[in-house]
Amino acid sequence: MALLVTRPQPDGDATAKTLRAKGYEVLLAPMLRFEPVPFPDDPDARYTGVIVTSANALRALEGQPVLARLLDLPLFAVGKHTARKAQDAGFSNVIVADGDAAKLRIKIRDSLRGTDKRAGALLYLAGADLSRDLAGELREDGFEVVMQTAYRMVPVPSLPADICDAFAANGIEAVLHYSRRSARAFVDATRTSGIEISALAIPQCCLSEAVSEVVREAGANQVMVARKPDEKALLEALDRALGPAKVS
Repeated sequence: MALLVTRPQPDGDATAKTLRAKGYEVLLAPMLRFEPVPFPDDPDARYTGVIVTSANALRALEGQPVLARLLDLPLFAVGKHTARKAQDAGFSNVIVADGDAAKLRIKIRDSLRGTDKRAGALLYLAGADLSRDLAGELREDGFEVVMQTAYRMVPVPSLPADICDAFAANGIEAVLHYSRRSARAFVDATRTSGIEISALAIPQCCLSEAVSEVVREAGANQVMVARKPDEKALLEALDRALGPAKVS
């Protein structure tokens, strides 16, 4: 039996590699499709730092002229995965929060305490759909923030035929969910494909409580939540859901 990873690419491949190394069989059905948005760069804009809540924002900047101009600025990353992507892109001064936007806000506020908030704006490279108004919260803290949509994640409307066949044959033993939007796209796709009951009857392993709410509201009753919003904790939740005997 296999695990289903719904994470968008290329991160889905990285997760699959990790799971296969642990002895799991893996199927991939990315439920969101990445689309970069061109950056309307203003050479006269003065930025004092960059904020990134997803590695996809850095992926979106690849090949765009503005990237070179930003590399010397401090970059505030939501978590370790995003921080690694920032370093790979060429940022040398990367400040890392502990995995969610609330902690990122605190990290930014603490790191910039005592600095002149009028020296320039923080550039927030955001996705088109946000679950939290981080820019507004930072403005409440007295920061000037310029929010630029760097990418969008488009829901995939249906599941591939081989995934539907695997659900119908009881060949999938758990589903991994990394965000509310991908979980919502998964639920919608199972309904479109007519496999909602079988797809939600197995363990649903979720990165956070917020993600778990989506599958619970859809009717799933075997829901495991990571103790922290990172992949290591999510895979620990998976192991708890299936037990060591399940790993081949």
